[in-house]
Amino acid sequence: MVARTDFVSRARLILDVGGSDIVLHLRAPRTSGRPLHDLARALIGIAVDKGAWLLVNDRIDVALAAADGAQAGARGVRVRDARRLLGPDRPLGASVHSAAEAIEAAAEGADFVVAGTIWPTPSHPGREGAGLGLIREIASSDIAVVAIGGVTPDRAAEARKAGAFGIAVIRGVWDAADPGQAVRQYLRYWKGADV
Repeated sequence: MVARTDFVSRARLILDVGGSDIVLHLRAPRTSGRPLHDLARALIGIAVDKGAWLLVNDRIDVALAAADGAQAGARGVRVRDARRLLGPDRPLGASVHSAAEAIEAAAEGADFVVAGTIWPTPSHPGREGAGLGLIREIASSDIAVVAIGGVTPDRAAEARKAGAFGIAVIRGVWDAADPGQAVRQYLRYWKGADV
């Protein structure tokens, strides 16, 4: 996604529409440090102006230099080390695939977990979704859980009813002809009201 020539302009539109309801998660595993840092610097001012957070996936150095916080991926720095580096006040999420991983991440200092995949998704072909039971199980441990994987607008409402604190969307917004309208639709289903 970040290689798109219109990435920053689409991010601006998404943040214009979503405002403080949005957390922009910058994930670019094949992008080296300096370009990722430059991209984060281009986005942080927009996010702050809109009341949104900018989180950087796995790159704690870039998060410290140019973002609000970080997301510890499954193959990245351990949550406890990310928390130590970020300090106690910056938001820190962790990617998990089970309730046990969520409990461990929370114990190590994650503020929330991104759990999935909940529904089948082209990002992980051939993998069945874990289903709403994963959200329920994590949420029952009083851990803020964000559902990821195959989230469509109508599934956003299902995730919320199952106990999700939030949803993570990639294709449904970034590949939409009108990303602003896509954000409105997701928020309408999430909140159960017109946005």
